[in-house]
Amino acid sequence: MLRPMAKKAQATWGGRFTAGPAELMLQFSESVSFDYRLASFDIAGSKAHAAMLAHVGLLTAAERDAIHAGLDKILREIEAGRFAWDIKLEDVHMNIEQALAKSVPAAAKLHTARSRNDQVATDMRLFFKHACAVLGEKLRAVQHAILALAERERDVLIPGYTHLQRAQPVYFAHHLFAYLEMFQRDRERLAGVAAHANFCPLGSGAIAGTTLPIDREFVAKALGFVDARGRPQVTQNSMDAVSDRDLFVEFATACALAGVHFSRLAEDFILWSSTEFKFIELPDAFCTGSSLMPQKKNPDSLELMRGKAARLQGNLHTLLVLVKGLPLTYNRDLQEDKPPVFDSFDQTALCADVLAGTVAGVTVHRDRCAAAVADPALLATDLADYLVRKGVPFREAHHAVGAIVRVAEHSAVRLDRLTLDEVRAVHPAFDRDWVEVFDLGRAMARRAGTGMPGPAQLRKQFARWQKILK
Repeated sequence: MLRPMAKKAQATWGGRFTAGPAELMLQFSESVSFDYRLASFDIAGSKAHAAMLAHVGLLTAAERDAIHAGLDKILREIEAGRFAWDIKLEDVHMNIEQALAKSVPAAAKLHTARSRNDQVATDMRLFFKHACAVLGEKLRAVQHAILALAERERDVLIPGYTHLQRAQPVYFAHHLFAYLEMFQRDRERLAGVAAHANFCPLGSGAIAGTTLPIDREFVAKALGFVDARGRPQVTQNSMDAVSDRDLFVEFATACALAGVHFSRLAEDFILWSSTEFKFIELPDAFCTGSSLMPQKKNPDSLELMRGKAARLQGNLHTLLVLVKGLPLTYNRDLQEDKPPVFDSFDQTALCADVLAGTVAGVTVHRDRCAAAVADPALLATDLADYLVRKGVPFREAHHAVGAIVRVAEHSAVRLDRLTLDEVRAVHPAFDRDWVEVFDLGRAMARRAGTGMPGPAQLRKQFARWQKILK
């Protein structure tokens, strides 16, 4: 039978206890194995807090300077990989504070007017601002790779698909631009998360603030929690500030949606690289072979991206379930909020890097694209529009063209090879110029409205994206 080991009470909160926690409890409850990555943010928060305590007279200038110097030394040790993390001290906050106390007597005053509750809330908001900026730049790199591929192949046409059936012709670049739109929304979502994170919770204490004369706005300004005019921004409710996990969910949502977009682009490229399509060739550097079949070239980077999308959605679900039934304010359950957030950050960043590399190495098989887009059935809707321009109601025109498609299929000929007599037998509005509909260049030029895949609009979109991504 496992017995709790008698030991000294935990130094940071053990005044009320006669013995420390069991070894098993230490292993079960520690978070330093994952929250150590908040160290730089925690030290920044502690330096700002010490500066504020000196500002209001709760620390001397000498004590503040000693704390700052000690924290800077610890940060250098952490960055050099020389800092020894101890699970007995539970988390990143206590590890740093106890290390500081070994050389700086004033460290005993550092936790004045703060709790680990508002401390970790501050650390995480600093992390979110950093993480959103990093991911925003990585997604921008993906967009640049997509734009470069579109530029290289700007005159290539392919079939567009609905239900994975050939639908209408589009420029390859227009198809790629759809993903630029998706990733731009992802970047905007991340910017929104960063904006929501830009309010300082330090000073909220464990639940109800403090009776000491602190200056929350001083800390907010020192840590960069400011608006566009440089004015400090602080949270307005101490209970919400330490228990709110909306940012975690919003960040995981942004990552999960980016993952969906990674996965959808991956699926398109997987299909296009298959022998049945062969519109593109994927770079060898992001593919693997088979241990049995020597001819295989597997799109592993893209398949893994589809799998990572599921992982990112799982992280979001974990966070939603974690917080859905918690009463105010802090509950220890919330310690489990960080692993899914950190994983979402890591995996989204990795996927973005891999996708940018994969896209940059894509080769387009122009002959296969041209052969596929030459299918006249892709312009069946244009044929209905031809009848509409002659005064035929669209529903009637749609029905007539459907009947003509059936005639072509039964005759085993291309749609544009039917005779005038055959199409007039279906509808008398067809005239000798009906076959001009199948001029692909002319058909694309007619797609001139905003958001359409015609050449004029394509030029505008190239200019637009070059401006956005410059």
